[in-house]
Amino acid sequence: MTPDQLAQIHSDAFMHERSWQAAEFAELLAKPYIQCLTAAGGFALIQTFEDEAELLTLAVSPAHQRKGIAQKLITRWISTSDASTAFLEVAADNSAAIALYSKNGFRQSGLRKAYYKRPSGLAVDALLMTRAFTRG
Repeated sequence: MTPDQLAQIHSDAFMHERSWQAAEFAELLAKPYIQCLTAAGGFALIQTFEDEAELLTLAVSPAHQRKGIAQKLITRWISTSDASTAFLEVAADNSAAIALYSKNGFRQSGLRKAYYKRPSGLAVDALLMTRAFTRG
């Protein structure tokens, strides 16, 4: 997927938040430690350093949601990563994402109070979630 396509999916998936722009995706994709996993209507962007992997963002366009795409992307990440530990952050009000990550073995490991600023002015906590990976 091109940076423009990634930005469009991200914008569609996160319409109530600040979505990432094509230039931001292009800059990230140019880095050697960034991996982009794609599926029809969705993608996962992962950053890996040494033996730690971080899910930077996972987005599925609304037209493709509830079809198992996010699960496929998470499964692919878990099964192909050489990292021993993985982590991510998720808005505390994103119950669907929290359920997905919990189902895949991620557990809350921290909290960032009032981390996400909503357009309404409301601030939402970020949950930090972690899980161990079996390398290779």
